[in-house]
Amino acid sequence: MSKEVILPMHYQVLTRLKEAILFVNQNGKIVNGNNAAYSLLMIDESSDRFVSDYIDFGLLVEQDDAHLIMEQKNRNGRLIEVKSIRAAGDIYCLIMNELNLHDKTNEVKKYINQLVQDNAEGMVIYDEEKIIDCDQAFANMFGYESIIEVKGRQFSQLLDSKSTEKLAKAVHSSPDKPYALTGVRKDGSLFYIEIMTHPYHHMGEIIRVAIAKDVTDRVENERRIEFMAFYDELTDLPNKNFFYKILQEAIVEAGKNDEKIAVYFIDLNYFKEINDTLGYAFGDKLLHACGERFKAFADTDTFIARMSGDEFLILKRNLKRKDEATSLARDLITQFEKPIKIEDYEVFTSLSIGISLFPENGTSPNDLVKHADSAMYVIKEKHHNNYKVFEASISENFRAMLTMENELRNALKEGQFELHYQPQKNLNSGKVVGMEALLRWNHPVKSYIPPEEFISLAEKTGLIIDIGDWVLREACRQNKAWQDQGYQPIIVSVNLSAKQFNQKGLVEKVESVLNETGLDPGYLELEITESMAMANEEYILETMQRLRTLGVQVSIDDFGTGYSSLKYLSMFPITKLKIDKIFMNENQKQNQAIVKSIIHMSHSLNMKVIAEGVETIEQLNFLQGEKCDEMQGFYFSKPLPPEKLTRIFKPVG
Repeated sequence: MSKEVILPMHYQVLTRLKEAILFVNQNGKIVNGNNAAYSLLMIDESSDRFVSDYIDFGLLVEQDDAHLIMEQKNRNGRLIEVKSIRAAGDIYCLIMNELNLHDKTNEVKKYINQLVQDNAEGMVIYDEEKIIDCDQAFANMFGYESIIEVKGRQFSQLLDSKSTEKLAKAVHSSPDKPYALTGVRKDGSLFYIEIMTHPYHHMGEIIRVAIAKDVTDRVENERRIEFMAFYDELTDLPNKNFFYKILQEAIVEAGKNDEKIAVYFIDLNYFKEINDTLGYAFGDKLLHACGERFKAFADTDTFIARMSGDEFLILKRNLKRKDEATSLARDLITQFEKPIKIEDYEVFTSLSIGISLFPENGTSPNDLVKHADSAMYVIKEKHHNNYKVFEASISENFRAMLTMENELRNALKEGQFELHYQPQKNLNSGKVVGMEALLRWNHPVKSYIPPEEFISLAEKTGLIIDIGDWVLREACRQNKAWQDQGYQPIIVSVNLSAKQFNQKGLVEKVESVLNETGLDPGYLELEITESMAMANEEYILETMQRLRTLGVQVSIDDFGTGYSSLKYLSMFPITKLKIDKIFMNENQKQNQAIVKSIIHMSHSLNMKVIAEGVETIEQLNFLQGEKCDEMQGFYFSKPLPPEKLTRIFKPVG
């Protein structure tokens, strides 16, 4: 008598379940099941039925809990999904579903990986030979109108060669995680997919279910971000970040092979002037054109990048001799001597190039770029359109410059600046009618430092703005103090640098200082150089007019040293021209003719004229004879501190 098998589920419950469920023993003999299971497997009602007649039960008993897609032996290899659970003792519970791809997609995706469920777009089943089945979303993704067109194809036909190789080597060996592949659509166009596969065993072979999604937009965005991180959008050249990365790799390689490399720091000469004259859009086109010209020099040993603005970087590898580095610099300079055609313009620019060499001038990217930059600034200040190889003395000079820059900043904080004033005398009345405020730096250790030693540095570092603000405020304060002490009102002249005059809000700043100090605008005169006035005529004209509306006087300093146009001089609301002191010195006969012309021209334009640098009685007599309005110079008085000037003032009344 056979032993009754106790099932872990009441028979009435079993018969009411919609899922196809069988209970079998470890030999595969069917112990019990419901009608859904019998119908799915097409099991007859005869005794001693074995599930191995319908599916490969041997694959299921290898583990207590299995989940496989299997072929149904008696239905021409139709696929069914089988979950096998060891229920009690040697009894196995088989839960089966006919594998309808459309109905089961979400369930299978969830089983494969919960994370991709919402984003997955298509599903495919394939074996080593061909695609067995797919859903419509997968077919559409690859540009096919129907599933029939996809079934039976080799999976490799849907991928490019690299992705086919990756599928075999990586994806199949380490499944259940996403991989990026390049798909090939029906029309041959490429796109990007992310695929995740899961293997199933059936009849001793492996079939795979894969979830695929189109990630073309994401990949292109990532590549765009990568481009932005390592390339310059305007010129399509690598940027500073990419250059430093490649330079670091080159340094390591050159160190191993005992080779030299050169770093070039390149500045486009006259770019600012071109930008200011023709506009930023034109400047961008020029930078792009220069980038294209640089690309002609790129090869396996020459890496070119844009640093920023009008500055570029070049790395030259595998150098044997120093002269190879300078040879490339000469070739670059020669190439950029040719005009660049942009719109209707032929633009002439040139290069200033600094060069540093590994290992002589540095062994790190920062040092090599820094030293090439230092060499470039040296050559740019002395000679445009040339190159210079870094020397140790350049570092010494830069260290001295940095030291002075720090001292300048301290001078502002600690009140080390002073103003001395040089009196300006009316040649008709003999009265003092003005004072030119001149900056002096009273260094606590070095005593007085001449302006020519620090003004250019202040310009370069931008400190000239803060220093200039102090000069303007102090000159106005001092002039008002003299008036409050009862002296005759006079005009105080303040020199403005190009950076000061071109700063936004200059007029508002001047108005604020006048209000703060209480000085009447008519007793302030601002001096700009002739070259400044001609550099940006429209802006200068507008600013001058606003200053004159405010009541402030405006004069042109160092007149005769630039290239003024009479047209612009007549347009500008200038109150005075100042003849540069160089015309008071050498070549007296020739200079007297120039001075005479300037005086007569000024008077014809209803401007006053003042001569500076007057040091002799002969110069004074000549100026009086030509009816020059005013003079200043050592013949009358050198610049003096405020406390020593009161003796030449006259009290009111």
